[in-house]
Amino acid sequence: MSHTHEQAEGEVSARECADFLEQIVYLIDNELDAADCAAVRAHIDTCNPCLEKYDLQRTVKAVVARSCSEVAPSELRGKILLGLTRAKIEIEEG
Repeated sequence: MSHTHEQAEGEVSARECADFLEQIVYLIDNELDAADCAAVRAHIDTCNPCLEKYDLQRTVKAVVARSCSEVAPSELRGKILLGLTRAKIEIEEG
């Protein structure tokens, strides 16, 4: 879904929105410096389409984080380790 709106004073272009959207993941992961963090937050506070995308990214990240907290059964882990060991041996014997 593209984000377009008429350029008025104080509004940003769709290209600028795209630049901010690229930084949202880093914002969520706390990987932006203070100045960039403030700029991205200021933008999403005034741009509803970007705020919606930010909320969606945050929700997806939270769901994935919850899903990744489960531990694979030991039998499955053993099969995977065995498969990795076999693959390593095949590569080494080439």
